[in-house]
Amino acid sequence: MKKILLSLVAAATLSLCSFGQAPEGFKYQAVVRDAGNTILNNQAVGLRMTIQQGAIGGTTVYSETFAPTTNTYGLVNLEIGNGTVVSGTFANIDWSAGPYFMETAVDVTGGTNYSVMGTSQLMSVPYALYAKTSGNGQGPAGAQGIQGPAGVDGTNGTNGIDGVDGVDGATGPQGPIGNNGAAGAQGNQGLPGTNGAVGATGPAGAQGNQGLPGTNGATGAQGPAGADGQGGVTTAGSGINVTGAGTVASPYVVSATSPCGLAIGQTYQGGIIFYLDASGCHGLISAPTDQSTSAQWWNGTYLDTRAYGSGLFEGKYNTQMINWNQGGATSAAAICGNLSLGGYDDWYLPSIEELNKMYQNIGQGNALGLGNVGGFANYYYWSSTEYDSNLAWIQYFSTGSQVISAKEDYFYYGFVRAVRAF
Repeated sequence: MKKILLSLVAAATLSLCSFGQAPEGFKYQAVVRDAGNTILNNQAVGLRMTIQQGAIGGTTVYSETFAPTTNTYGLVNLEIGNGTVVSGTFANIDWSAGPYFMETAVDVTGGTNYSVMGTSQLMSVPYALYAKTSGNGQGPAGAQGIQGPAGVDGTNGTNGIDGVDGVDGATGPQGPIGNNGAAGAQGNQGLPGTNGAVGATGPAGAQGNQGLPGTNGATGAQGPAGADGQGGVTTAGSGINVTGAGTVASPYVVSATSPCGLAIGQTYQGGIIFYLDASGCHGLISAPTDQSTSAQWWNGTYLDTRAYGSGLFEGKYNTQMINWNQGGATSAAAICGNLSLGGYDDWYLPSIEELNKMYQNIGQGNALGLGNVGGFANYYYWSSTEYDSNLAWIQYFSTGSQVISAKEDYFYYGFVRAVRAF
Protein backbone atom coordinates (compact mmCIF):
# COMPACT_ATOMS: atom_id res chain seq x y z
CA MET A 1 0.00 0.00 0.00
CA LYS A 2 1.54 3.31 -1.06
CA LYS A 3 1.59 5.74 1.85
CA ILE A 4 2.38 9.41 2.48
CA LEU A 5 1.63 10.86 5.85
CA LEU A 6 0.40 14.50 5.71
CA SER A 7 -0.87 16.94 8.33
CA LEU A 8 -3.01 18.62 9.51
CA VAL A 9 -6.65 19.32 8.52
CA ALA A 10 -9.17 18.42 5.75
CA ALA A 11 -8.73 15.88 2.97
CA ALA A 12 -5.79 17.91 1.57
CA THR A 13 -4.17 17.64 5.03
CA LEU A 14 -3.11 21.34 5.14
CA SER A 15 -2.31 23.46 8.17
CA LEU A 16 -3.89 26.81 7.18
CA CYS A 17 -2.62 29.93 8.90
CA SER A 18 -4.03 33.45 8.47
CA PHE A 19 -1.75 36.45 8.68
CA GLY A 20 -2.26 40.00 9.73
CA GLN A 21 -1.64 41.74 6.35
CA ALA A 22 -2.87 39.31 3.64
CA PRO A 23 0.35 37.42 2.77
CA GLU A 24 0.54 35.56 -0.49
CA GLY A 25 0.73 32.05 1.01
CA PHE A 26 -0.22 29.70 3.81
CA LYS A 27 1.65 27.05 5.76
CA TYR A 28 1.80 23.35 4.94
CA GLN A 29 3.43 20.52 6.94
CA ALA A 30 3.79 16.83 6.06
CA VAL A 31 5.44 13.61 7.32
CA VAL A 32 6.84 11.54 4.41
CA ARG A 33 7.15 7.75 4.42
CA ASP A 34 8.11 5.30 1.67
CA ALA A 35 6.01 2.36 0.41
CA GLY A 36 7.34 0.20 3.27
CA ASN A 37 5.91 2.64 5.88
CA THR A 38 9.45 3.81 6.85
CA ILE A 39 9.92 7.50 7.67
CA LEU A 40 12.16 9.20 5.09
CA ASN A 41 14.34 11.34 7.34
CA ASN A 42 17.01 13.79 6.14
CA GLN A 43 16.12 13.00 2.51
CA ALA A 44 15.32 15.24 -0.45
CA VAL A 45 11.78 14.74 -1.82
CA GLY A 46 9.75 16.34 -4.61
CA LEU A 47 6.26 17.81 -4.07
CA ARG A 48 3.77 19.28 -6.55
CA MET A 49 0.76 21.17 -5.12
CA THR A 50 -2.16 22.05 -7.44
CA ILE A 51 -5.19 24.21 -6.48
CA GLN A 52 -8.35 23.28 -8.45
CA GLN A 53 -11.57 25.29 -8.62
CA GLY A 54 -15.15 23.99 -8.52
CA ALA A 55 -14.62 20.23 -8.02
CA ILE A 56 -11.98 17.48 -7.78
CA GLY A 57 -10.26 17.48 -11.18
CA GLY A 58 -11.74 20.95 -11.89
CA THR A 59 -10.02 24.00 -13.41
CA THR A 60 -6.40 24.38 -12.28
CA VAL A 61 -5.98 27.97 -11.01
CA TYR A 62 -2.49 27.55 -9.56
CA SER A 63 0.26 24.89 -9.50
CA GLU A 64 3.75 24.93 -7.99
CA THR A 65 6.53 22.53 -7.01
CA PHE A 66 8.88 22.19 -4.03
CA ALA A 67 12.10 20.27 -3.46
CA PRO A 68 12.46 20.22 0.35
CA THR A 69 14.60 17.93 2.52
CA THR A 70 12.86 16.12 5.38
CA ASN A 71 14.16 16.61 8.92
CA THR A 72 15.17 13.91 11.42
CA TYR A 73 11.48 13.05 11.97
CA GLY A 74 10.53 12.94 8.28
CA LEU A 75 8.79 16.37 8.41
CA VAL A 76 8.73 18.96 5.64
CA ASN A 77 7.48 22.54 6.09
CA LEU A 78 6.23 24.45 3.04
CA GLU A 79 4.52 27.75 2.34
CA ILE A 80 1.90 27.35 -0.40
CA GLY A 81 2.22 30.28 -2.78
CA ASN A 82 6.01 30.58 -2.53
CA GLY A 83 7.18 27.47 -4.44
CA THR A 84 8.42 27.17 -8.03
CA VAL A 85 5.41 28.23 -10.11
CA VAL A 86 4.21 25.76 -12.76
CA SER A 87 1.08 27.67 -13.80
CA GLY A 88 -1.22 30.43 -12.56
CA THR A 89 -0.67 33.37 -10.16
CA PHE A 90 -1.32 32.79 -6.45
CA ALA A 91 -2.11 36.46 -5.78
CA ASN A 92 -4.93 36.38 -8.42
CA ILE A 93 -6.90 33.53 -6.79
CA ASP A 94 -10.40 34.75 -5.87
CA TRP A 95 -10.94 32.82 -2.61
CA SER A 96 -14.61 33.90 -2.52
CA ALA A 97 -15.28 32.01 -5.78
CA GLY A 98 -14.79 28.50 -4.25
CA PRO A 99 -15.04 25.73 -3.52
CA TYR A 100 -11.32 25.03 -4.00
CA PHE A 101 -9.51 21.69 -3.86
CA MET A 102 -5.82 20.83 -3.22
CA GLU A 103 -4.20 18.00 -5.24
CA THR A 104 -1.02 16.56 -3.64
CA ALA A 105 1.63 14.74 -5.75
CA VAL A 106 4.92 13.34 -4.42
CA ASP A 107 8.22 11.93 -5.71
CA VAL A 108 9.91 10.33 -2.65
CA THR A 109 13.20 10.04 -4.60
CA GLY A 110 13.52 13.84 -4.78
CA GLY A 111 12.89 14.05 -8.53
CA THR A 112 9.93 15.26 -10.61
CA ASN A 113 8.29 11.89 -11.36
CA TYR A 114 5.29 12.83 -9.22
CA SER A 115 2.56 10.40 -8.13
CA VAL A 116 -0.83 11.90 -7.21
CA MET A 117 -1.66 10.86 -3.62
CA GLY A 118 -5.13 12.46 -3.41
CA THR A 119 -7.27 15.59 -3.72
CA SER A 120 -9.20 17.16 -0.84
CA GLN A 121 -11.39 20.22 -0.46
CA LEU A 122 -9.95 23.33 1.19
CA MET A 123 -12.70 23.63 3.82
CA SER A 124 -11.07 26.61 5.57
CA VAL A 125 -9.55 29.63 3.71
CA PRO A 126 -7.09 31.94 5.55
CA TYR A 127 -9.12 34.95 6.70
CA ALA A 128 -6.67 37.52 5.41
CA LEU A 129 -6.58 35.94 1.91
CA TYR A 130 -10.39 35.80 1.76
CA ALA A 131 -10.71 39.35 2.96
CA LYS A 132 -8.27 40.49 0.30
CA THR A 133 -10.55 39.35 -2.54
CA SER A 134 -14.04 39.54 -1.08
CA GLY A 135 -14.09 42.16 1.66
CA ASN A 136 -12.46 45.28 0.13
CA GLY A 137 -15.42 46.88 -1.63
CA GLN A 138 -16.11 50.55 -0.74
CA GLY A 139 -19.55 52.14 -0.92
CA PRO A 140 -20.33 55.91 -1.44
CA ALA A 141 -19.85 58.25 1.49
CA GLY A 142 -23.01 59.02 3.47
CA ALA A 143 -24.20 62.54 4.42
CA GLN A 144 -22.89 63.98 7.69
CA GLY A 145 -25.46 63.84 10.48
CA ILE A 146 -26.20 66.62 13.06
CA GLN A 147 -24.37 66.14 16.35
CA GLY A 148 -26.73 65.49 19.25
CA PRO A 149 -26.28 66.57 22.90
CA ALA A 150 -23.72 64.67 24.97
CA GLY A 151 -25.13 61.69 26.94
CA VAL A 152 -24.74 61.20 30.69
CA ASP A 153 -21.77 59.03 31.69
CA GLY A 154 -22.82 55.46 32.67
CA THR A 155 -21.97 53.94 36.05
CA ASN A 156 -19.02 51.59 36.10
CA GLY A 157 -19.99 47.84 36.50
CA THR A 158 -18.85 45.83 39.48
CA ASN A 159 -15.85 43.59 38.91
CA GLY A 160 -16.46 39.78 39.19
CA ILE A 161 -14.80 37.79 41.96
CA ASP A 162 -11.89 35.59 40.87
CA GLY A 163 -12.32 31.78 41.42
CA VAL A 164 -10.28 30.16 44.15
CA ASP A 165 -7.54 27.78 42.99
CA GLY A 166 -7.91 24.12 44.08
CA VAL A 167 -5.50 22.76 46.70
CA ASP A 168 -2.90 20.26 45.46
CA GLY A 169 -3.06 16.79 47.03
CA ALA A 170 -0.19 15.69 49.29
CA THR A 171 2.55 13.51 47.79
CA GLY A 172 2.44 9.94 49.06
CA PRO A 173 5.51 8.51 50.87
CA GLN A 174 8.05 6.43 48.93
CA GLY A 175 8.07 2.71 49.72
CA PRO A 176 11.16 1.20 51.40
CA ILE A 177 13.95 -0.27 49.24
CA GLY A 178 14.40 -4.04 49.64
CA ASN A 179 17.63 -5.52 51.05
CA ASN A 180 20.21 -7.04 48.71
CA GLY A 181 20.52 -10.82 48.90
CA ALA A 182 23.72 -12.36 50.32
CA ALA A 183 26.46 -13.37 47.83
CA GLY A 184 26.93 -17.14 47.36
CA ALA A 185 30.22 -18.80 48.38
CA GLN A 186 32.80 -19.40 45.62
CA GLY A 187 33.46 -23.08 44.79
CA ASN A 188 36.94 -24.60 44.79
CA GLN A 189 38.76 -24.93 41.48
CA GLY A 190 39.54 -28.53 40.49
CA LEU A 191 43.11 -29.75 39.81
CA PRO A 192 44.16 -29.97 36.16
CA GLY A 193 44.22 -33.54 34.72
CA THR A 194 47.41 -35.27 33.50
CA ASN A 195 47.91 -35.65 29.72
CA GLY A 196 48.05 -39.25 28.46
CA ALA A 197 51.20 -40.60 26.81
CA VAL A 198 51.50 -40.48 22.99
CA GLY A 199 51.43 -43.98 21.40
CA ALA A 200 54.25 -45.21 19.17
CA THR A 201 53.83 -45.10 15.38
CA GLY A 202 53.43 -48.58 13.82
CA PRO A 203 55.39 -49.68 10.71
CA ALA A 204 53.97 -49.06 7.24
CA GLY A 205 52.29 -52.06 5.56
CA ALA A 206 53.54 -53.49 2.25
CA GLN A 207 51.81 -52.26 -0.91
CA GLY A 208 49.63 -54.94 -2.59
CA ASN A 209 49.56 -55.70 -6.33
CA GLN A 210 46.84 -54.07 -8.45
CA GLY A 211 44.18 -56.57 -9.60
CA LEU A 212 42.88 -56.96 -13.13
CA PRO A 213 39.85 -54.86 -14.10
CA GLY A 214 36.57 -56.76 -13.74
CA THR A 215 33.92 -57.27 -16.45
CA ASN A 216 30.82 -54.97 -16.36
CA GLY A 217 27.75 -56.76 -15.05
CA ALA A 218 24.42 -56.84 -16.88
CA THR A 219 21.99 -53.92 -16.36
CA GLY A 220 19.40 -54.74 -13.68
CA ALA A 221 15.63 -54.33 -14.08
CA GLN A 222 14.08 -50.92 -13.11
CA GLY A 223 12.72 -50.86 -9.59
CA PRO A 224 9.17 -49.78 -8.70
CA ALA A 225 8.35 -46.05 -8.49
CA GLY A 226 8.88 -44.51 -5.04
CA ALA A 227 6.10 -42.86 -3.03
CA ASP A 228 5.48 -39.11 -3.43
CA GLY A 229 7.52 -37.02 -1.05
CA GLN A 230 5.80 -34.51 1.25
CA GLY A 231 6.06 -30.84 0.32
CA GLY A 232 7.56 -28.21 2.59
CA VAL A 233 4.62 -25.79 2.83
CA THR A 234 2.70 -26.03 6.09
CA THR A 235 1.04 -22.60 6.32
CA ALA A 236 0.23 -19.76 3.93
CA GLY A 237 0.25 -16.91 6.48
CA SER A 238 -1.86 -15.54 9.28
CA GLY A 239 -5.55 -16.40 8.99
CA ILE A 240 -4.98 -18.87 6.09
CA ASN A 241 -5.31 -22.62 6.75
CA VAL A 242 -3.39 -25.27 4.72
CA THR A 243 -4.44 -28.93 4.74
CA GLY A 244 -3.12 -32.00 2.86
CA ALA A 245 0.33 -33.63 2.59
CA GLY A 246 1.41 -31.98 -0.66
CA THR A 247 1.30 -35.25 -2.65
CA VAL A 248 -0.73 -36.48 -5.62
CA ALA A 249 -2.91 -38.56 -3.32
CA SER A 250 -3.23 -35.75 -0.73
CA PRO A 251 -2.68 -32.34 -2.37
CA TYR A 252 -2.50 -29.08 -0.46
CA VAL A 253 -5.79 -27.23 0.11
CA VAL A 254 -5.46 -23.54 1.05
CA SER A 255 -8.46 -21.97 2.75
CA ALA A 256 -9.34 -18.84 4.73
CA THR A 257 -11.30 -21.07 7.11
CA SER A 258 -9.43 -22.00 10.31
CA PRO A 259 -9.26 -25.43 12.02
CA CYS A 260 -11.74 -23.96 14.53
CA GLY A 261 -14.29 -23.28 11.78
CA LEU A 262 -13.62 -19.50 11.79
CA ALA A 263 -13.11 -17.26 8.76
CA ILE A 264 -12.36 -13.62 8.07
CA GLY A 265 -15.60 -11.77 7.30
CA GLN A 266 -17.64 -14.14 9.54
CA THR A 267 -20.05 -12.69 12.14
CA TYR A 268 -18.77 -13.82 15.53
CA GLN A 269 -18.95 -12.74 19.21
CA GLY A 270 -20.76 -9.46 18.62
CA GLY A 271 -19.02 -8.31 15.43
CA ILE A 272 -17.13 -9.26 12.24
CA ILE A 273 -13.81 -11.18 12.24
CA PHE A 274 -11.20 -9.14 10.34
CA TYR A 275 -7.97 -10.91 11.43
CA LEU A 276 -6.98 -14.49 12.44
CA ASP A 277 -3.57 -15.43 13.87
CA ALA A 278 -1.51 -18.45 12.74
CA SER A 279 -3.57 -20.83 14.90
CA GLY A 280 -6.75 -19.81 13.08
CA CYS A 281 -8.61 -19.82 16.42
CA HIS A 282 -7.78 -16.33 17.74
CA GLY A 283 -7.80 -12.86 16.25
CA LEU A 284 -9.63 -9.53 16.11
CA ILE A 285 -13.29 -8.54 15.69
CA SER A 286 -14.71 -5.24 14.38
CA ALA A 287 -17.99 -3.81 15.64
CA PRO A 288 -20.60 -4.21 12.85
CA THR A 289 -21.35 -0.46 12.65
CA ASP A 290 -19.68 2.88 13.50
CA GLN A 291 -19.93 4.11 17.11
CA SER A 292 -19.62 7.80 16.12
CA THR A 293 -19.30 10.03 13.06
CA SER A 294 -18.26 13.25 14.89
CA ALA A 295 -16.00 12.37 17.83
CA GLN A 296 -12.86 14.16 18.93
CA TRP A 297 -9.68 12.33 20.01
CA TRP A 298 -8.97 14.61 22.98
CA ASN A 299 -11.04 15.50 26.06
CA GLY A 300 -10.46 19.23 26.00
CA THR A 301 -6.73 19.41 26.88
CA TYR A 302 -3.58 18.63 24.90
CA LEU A 303 -1.79 15.82 26.80
CA ASP A 304 0.90 13.25 26.03
CA THR A 305 -0.98 10.09 27.09
CA ARG A 306 1.90 7.70 26.09
CA ALA A 307 -0.46 5.76 23.79
CA TYR A 308 2.20 5.02 21.15
CA GLY A 309 1.30 1.37 20.30
CA SER A 310 0.82 0.98 16.53
CA GLY A 311 0.74 -2.81 15.92
CA LEU A 312 -1.88 -5.55 16.17
CA PHE A 313 -3.44 -6.13 19.62
CA GLU A 314 -1.90 -2.84 20.90
CA GLY A 315 -5.06 -0.70 20.68
CA LYS A 316 -6.35 -2.11 24.00
CA TYR A 317 -3.34 -0.79 25.94
CA ASN A 318 -3.53 2.55 24.08
CA THR A 319 -7.22 2.95 25.01
CA GLN A 320 -6.47 2.26 28.69
CA MET A 321 -3.65 4.85 28.70
CA ILE A 322 -5.79 7.50 26.97
CA ASN A 323 -8.77 7.07 29.31
CA TRP A 324 -6.51 6.87 32.39
CA ASN A 325 -4.62 10.09 31.57
CA GLN A 326 -7.33 12.33 30.10
CA GLY A 327 -10.63 10.83 31.38
CA GLY A 328 -13.99 12.01 30.08
CA ALA A 329 -16.82 10.20 28.30
CA THR A 330 -17.07 11.79 24.83
CA SER A 331 -13.60 11.21 23.33
CA ALA A 332 -13.09 8.46 20.72
CA ALA A 333 -11.28 6.19 23.23
CA ALA A 334 -13.92 6.73 25.93
CA ILE A 335 -16.75 5.86 23.51
CA CYS A 336 -15.09 2.51 22.72
CA GLY A 337 -13.97 1.78 26.27
CA ASN A 338 -17.53 2.25 27.59
CA LEU A 339 -19.16 0.20 24.82
CA SER A 340 -21.20 -2.93 25.63
CA LEU A 341 -22.17 -4.79 22.46
CA GLY A 342 -23.21 -8.37 21.66
CA GLY A 343 -22.78 -9.39 25.29
CA TYR A 344 -19.15 -8.15 25.42
CA ASP A 345 -17.73 -5.07 27.17
CA ASP A 346 -14.00 -5.38 26.28
CA TRP A 347 -14.16 -3.16 23.17
CA TYR A 348 -11.41 -0.60 22.50
CA LEU A 349 -10.26 2.03 19.97
CA PRO A 350 -8.05 0.23 17.37
CA SER A 351 -4.37 1.00 16.77
CA ILE A 352 -3.38 2.34 13.33
CA GLU A 353 -2.32 -1.16 12.12
CA GLU A 354 -5.58 -2.71 13.37
CA LEU A 355 -7.44 -0.03 11.35
CA ASN A 356 -5.34 -0.98 8.32
CA LYS A 357 -6.24 -4.70 8.67
CA MET A 358 -9.94 -3.76 8.77
CA TYR A 359 -9.47 -1.67 5.61
CA GLN A 360 -7.59 -4.46 3.80
CA ASN A 361 -9.65 -7.52 4.82
CA ILE A 362 -13.28 -6.39 5.36
CA GLY A 363 -13.21 -2.82 4.02
CA GLN A 364 -12.61 -0.99 0.79
CA GLY A 365 -9.07 -2.46 0.45
CA ASN A 366 -10.63 -5.81 -0.60
CA ALA A 367 -7.34 -7.80 -0.31
CA LEU A 368 -9.27 -11.05 0.27
CA GLY A 369 -11.99 -10.40 -2.30
CA LEU A 370 -14.71 -10.06 0.36
CA GLY A 371 -15.61 -6.47 -0.45
CA ASN A 372 -16.65 -3.87 2.13
CA VAL A 373 -18.47 -6.37 4.39
CA GLY A 374 -17.73 -4.12 7.38
CA GLY A 375 -19.84 -1.32 5.92
CA PHE A 376 -17.14 1.36 6.35
CA ALA A 377 -17.71 4.93 5.13
CA ASN A 378 -15.38 6.53 2.59
CA TYR A 379 -14.01 8.77 5.31
CA TYR A 380 -11.40 9.16 8.06
CA TYR A 381 -11.42 6.89 11.16
CA TRP A 382 -9.64 7.66 14.45
CA SER A 383 -6.94 5.27 15.71
CA SER A 384 -5.73 5.06 19.32
CA THR A 385 -2.10 5.57 18.19
CA GLU A 386 -0.83 8.92 19.47
CA TYR A 387 1.76 10.93 17.50
CA ASP A 388 2.53 13.57 20.15
CA SER A 389 0.65 15.77 22.63
CA ASN A 390 -1.13 17.60 19.77
CA LEU A 391 -1.60 14.94 17.05
CA ALA A 392 -2.92 11.39 16.55
CA TRP A 393 -3.04 8.94 13.58
CA ILE A 394 -6.10 8.46 11.37
CA GLN A 395 -6.84 6.26 8.29
CA TYR A 396 -8.78 7.30 5.19
CA PHE A 397 -10.94 4.30 4.22
CA SER A 398 -11.55 5.58 0.68
CA THR A 399 -7.87 5.11 -0.33
CA GLY A 400 -6.19 3.45 2.67
CA SER A 401 -3.85 6.42 3.28
CA GLN A 402 -2.74 7.13 6.87
CA VAL A 403 -2.17 10.69 8.12
CA ILE A 404 -1.90 12.61 11.41
CA SER A 405 -4.53 15.06 12.63
CA ALA A 406 -5.03 17.55 15.45
CA LYS A 407 -6.68 15.76 18.39
CA GLU A 408 -9.53 18.29 18.73
CA ASP A 409 -10.59 17.87 15.09
CA TYR A 410 -13.96 16.16 14.60
CA PHE A 411 -15.53 18.03 11.65
CA TYR A 412 -13.34 16.17 9.16
CA TYR A 413 -12.02 13.08 10.99
CA GLY A 414 -14.71 12.08 13.46
CA PHE A 415 -15.58 8.45 12.59
CA VAL A 416 -15.06 5.76 15.28
CA ARG A 417 -15.22 1.93 14.91
CA ALA A 418 -14.53 -0.20 18.04
CA VAL A 419 -12.70 -3.58 18.00
CA ARG A 420 -12.02 -6.41 20.46
CA ALA A 421 -9.64 -9.39 20.64
CA PHE A 422 -10.73 -13.02 21.13
